[in-house]
Amino acid sequence: MTRTRLEAFSDAVIAILMTIMVLELKVPHGTEWQALRPLAPVFLAYVLSFVFLGIYWNNHHHMLQATERVNGAVLWANLHLLFWLSLVPIATGWMGQNVEPLPTALYGVVLLMAGVAYLILQTAIVACQGPGSKLREAVGSDFKGKVSLASYAAAIPLAFVRSWIAIGLYVFVVCLWLVPDRRIESRIAE
Repeated sequence: MTRTRLEAFSDAVIAILMTIMVLELKVPHGTEWQALRPLAPVFLAYVLSFVFLGIYWNNHHHMLQATERVNGAVLWANLHLLFWLSLVPIATGWMGQNVEPLPTALYGVVLLMAGVAYLILQTAIVACQGPGSKLREAVGSDFKGKVSLASYAAAIPLAFVRSWIAIGLYVFVVCLWLVPDRRIESRIAE
């Protein structure tokens, strides 16, 4: 089986998730700048999650460019990733409306599980491609992936110390991935 249907389906799901998140932004009551103040946490949570989903979409696209074929294990691993990503809108809305320990920690759980699911998908694709996998060569030690998972894992308990520490770790991961990962592109170009 080729990757095109998997890629198209995943693109559609991620696009829908990004669209759903904007529905949490409500029209402000009033015409003064002060009317925007209550929306700030929800808006900032939306921006953070929008960028997270954009990073997943971008990296998923690159990963599939290094994929020649998929099998049932890859399909299920991809659905597993999409399941965790589908929880991003509700976790975002809850954290945005309540910058408190539990919503912030749950947001981290969703991000951690999406990161684990991405790693499982990556492993399934490498196994499907066999010993000469372009993806295996491109990913290497996957330093950024390991740092991301460690940051999420640290942020979850830290959310109960101070929510802003956990949010700072989430922003750190976004900054880590904002620079596009060229490993896969360069391997495909060879």
